[in-house]
Amino acid sequence: MKVLAIMLSLAAAPVAAADVIHFTTEDYPPYNYRVGAEIRGAGYDQVLLIMKELNVRYTIEMMPWARAIALAESEPMHCVFTTAHIPERDKLFTWVEPLAVGRNLMIGRKGGDVTARSIEEARAFTVGTQRDDYTQTILEKEGFPKIDLATDLKLTLKKLESGRIDLMPIDEQHYVALERDGAPVEVKFVFTEQTFSIACNKDFPEDLRLKMQAALDKLIADGTQAEILKSYGLDKAELPELAANP
Repeated sequence: MKVLAIMLSLAAAPVAAADVIHFTTEDYPPYNYRVGAEIRGAGYDQVLLIMKELNVRYTIEMMPWARAIALAESEPMHCVFTTAHIPERDKLFTWVEPLAVGRNLMIGRKGGDVTARSIEEARAFTVGTQRDDYTQTILEKEGFPKIDLATDLKLTLKKLESGRIDLMPIDEQHYVALERDGAPVEVKFVFTEQTFSIACNKDFPEDLRLKMQAALDKLIADGTQAEILKSYGLDKAELPELAANP
């Protein structure tokens, strides 16, 4: 995937180079995605508004997820979004949250012969996900023996539709968009529930993190976040009642 870099400089007083915040993200609609030369999405829009409140220069780059999260883990002035805050990641980063809260669904091909209705039953099948995504961590923790890893979500979806894998976990609203577009997929069960966040390097300056959190809190309090989520179809998902895994 070609790396798309966007430098967004605020009309502010000069700051030291060390104070430039570098954000990384991936192509994962509706939270972050490309339309031509532009990046859009519910996570991206919130990051822009958060940084509008700060007197700091920043960059945003879109790249494969494994690289995006690796940079945030290794480089002090780097943050990655939209990142699921799971226990395995908690102490690896400092956090600004929530950008959204949602469910992750296990899906299969519509009309296929996979009948899994729980994590225990799904272990018998080949499950695909993208490399270094939080769902890979959960699948490994839950003892899935057959995990197929791809570089991005779109490739995993193609594998599912072609029968190369049996199941894949996917964000609830992303599934709703696929169903609306006529993709031949269906929900098997609720896989996880999670908070989506901005994850910053553990050595990221605390004063900047607190300013970012305060700006996000303001978006939540004045209803801006709710409006953004609704504009991307993230307010409500029309799904049948599904029981979460215990």
